[in-house]
Amino acid sequence: MSVSSSVQAALPTSPSSGIRALARFGFAAKGTVYLLMGLLALLAATGQQGGQTADKKQAVQTLQGLPGGPVLLGLVAFGLLGYIVWRFTQALRDTENNGSGAKGIGRRLGYAGSGLLYASVAWYAANLALKGSASQGGNTQQSLVARVLDWPAGEWIVMLVGVITIGVGIYQIVKAYSGSFHKHVNSADIPAGQQHTVYRIGQLGYTARGIVMSILGYFLVQAGRQHRAAAVGTTDEAFDLLATMGPAVLGVVAVGLMCYGLYMLVQAKYPVLPRV
Repeated sequence: MSVSSSVQAALPTSPSSGIRALARFGFAAKGTVYLLMGLLALLAATGQQGGQTADKKQAVQTLQGLPGGPVLLGLVAFGLLGYIVWRFTQALRDTENNGSGAKGIGRRLGYAGSGLLYASVAWYAANLALKGSASQGGNTQQSLVARVLDWPAGEWIVMLVGVITIGVGIYQIVKAYSGSFHKHVNSADIPAGQQHTVYRIGQLGYTARGIVMSILGYFLVQAGRQHRAAAVGTTDEAFDLLATMGPAVLGVVAVGLMCYGLYMLVQAKYPVLPRV
């Protein structure tokens, strides 16, 4: 086989195969970010050097000091771009068959919102890779909440978003132990002997992620109730709250987030991408 034919064989053969490739890159990049977040928090919980409670951008920044850091950052940025494309594909193509009802539209908007949440992380990683530095832009979440609080009934809007965020966190935990998640794992091409292990890893991961999201929702509720944007917290501040409950609590959640990262890496290898 010639070199040109080998290259053609490796290229996507259709838009769908291209989206599948981007989605897999996205799962891998997202998994890497969560692994780093969990590892840094675990090191902090155990008092190890280099440990810190970090949000997604701070976790990505740790790649800068590694050998080949710019290349790694570039790969993460590209992967997260792929994840954004996949999330918008889910929303626009309705790959999960949610329908056009109120519930279905809500879920599809959630997919798009999930993609947008990673846009700033992708941009941050790309700037670190290309320029060697990047501004985190301050606490944009606090700035946004401050604006909303100045609206009529702004406190109620912020509290509603907080309650929705808590609900999403609880849903993550429920999902971990629902039959639908088990079916999702079984429907993948994961070898039969490894499916149970992957299922348990996914359960721990979704549980930890749900706990962190619920804490972030609690911060939003407090910000609305107190009419104080400074009460809004990021992931690293959620870790700090867990740390006040003891290093064991922080350590367990940190391990859980590492499990979520591992599960994302498994999804990258054995993706379940309906209707693509």
